[in-house]
Amino acid sequence: MQLTTTPTGKRDTATFWLSHAWLGTHVEPGVALDVADGRIAGVRTGVDAPPPGAAVLRGLTLPGLANAHSHAFHRALRSTVQVGSGTFWTWRELMYQVSSRLTPETYYDLARAVYAEMALAGITAVGEFHYLHHAPGGVPYNNPNAMGEALIAAADAAGIRITLLDTAYLAAGFGQYQQPNQHQLRFSDTTAEAWAERASLLKDTDHALIGAAVHSVRAVPAGQLATVAAWAEGRRAPLHVHLSEQIAENEACQAAHGCSPTRLLADHGVLGPRTTGVHNTHLSGEDITLLGSSATGTCMCPTTERDLADGIGPAVALQRAGSPLSLGSDSHAVIDLFEEARAMELNERLRTRARGHWTAAALLRAATADGHAALGRPDAGTLEPGAFADFTTVALDSVRTAGPVPRLAAEAAVFAASAADVRHTVVAGRHIVRDGQHALVEDVPAALASAIAVLHG
Repeated sequence: MQLTTTPTGKRDTATFWLSHAWLGTHVEPGVALDVADGRIAGVRTGVDAPPPGAAVLRGLTLPGLANAHSHAFHRALRSTVQVGSGTFWTWRELMYQVSSRLTPETYYDLARAVYAEMALAGITAVGEFHYLHHAPGGVPYNNPNAMGEALIAAADAAGIRITLLDTAYLAAGFGQYQQPNQHQLRFSDTTAEAWAERASLLKDTDHALIGAAVHSVRAVPAGQLATVAAWAEGRRAPLHVHLSEQIAENEACQAAHGCSPTRLLADHGVLGPRTTGVHNTHLSGEDITLLGSSATGTCMCPTTERDLADGIGPAVALQRAGSPLSLGSDSHAVIDLFEEARAMELNERLRTRARGHWTAAALLRAATADGHAALGRPDAGTLEPGAFADFTTVALDSVRTAGPVPRLAAEAAVFAASAADVRHTVVAGRHIVRDGQHALVEDVPAALASAIAVLHG
């Protein structure tokens, strides 16, 4: 038996016995995790039977998954936008229609249900790319952060952590300043300085961190990018940006500024190790070098990228250049980080007609430790002493996962399991999902159906 501990004092403690645990490089049978004050205090291997009083987690226990890119209200679009013709730009018009109907109260109800769905999928932290700030017409609420605080409260009610990536969305396009359209008025603070003033009113809590986002280079005028970057730097907060998701955006940026979106961000101080580019789909070799050399992260969202027919990003080249990879469910066509992880590999196989670009361990790292780091939590995403006691257990006896020997359980999780195979989710040592049932939201499907029906009524 091996015992690793951190210094302990008087703490709220618990022990979890894991029949199998992924410890970053391999699957270990019989592991006991000692938890104190929401963090892992000890990891004991070679524990063949549950210690007295331990919570028993049978299956493969992983660090909690990190959903690094979410638009919670897009969940209301699921099944309504998946059929028919069109492009990202026609899909966007439908998205605007849903966004126009949300209030702080209805957004809380929807987000609570969406975050509960995430917990059921093994997700313990979400990065919410939040730009729906104001009332219709752009009039601020009496509480200017009513919508963002609704999201923070919703994550708390669903039992998961949130990094609220408060998003600057100021313009409708490139070139001479384009006034936001009628739908985008809800998103805009008019200037980066006004955005920063409002965002500064938001405060970190035990379960919520406040970060920043540039919606895109088309939505924040070039001269105001540095203001957003400086705000994030001053708070040492994560900074995310939609980057080169569409060829049309690249072409428009080239016409307006004579350079790519990546070069524009680099020239205005946006890139860096606390920055994550979301999608990074249509990049040149120079773009890849700029992102990698600055250690700017890449969040891939494969199910959304294929749902919107966006394309397959150069994830292998980006990682080799030095850009850490994370994963997000973005528009929530599905909420399943196992699907996102394997899709990254399988998309690359289709693109290159070669196999084996990432190991299961590398894909799990993108879904866990590197995802949490992108959300400003480097002390999450591992089963190690000192890390947050956030973890999830995947069944190894479902019709999808049954069969492989235990040492291949990580491969079974990545390449065969789905969100439906999650049996337990623990956040800060608290059992949020137990035996496939959410402990805080009694009927998650009913909560989703009710919240979405209001928006389509």
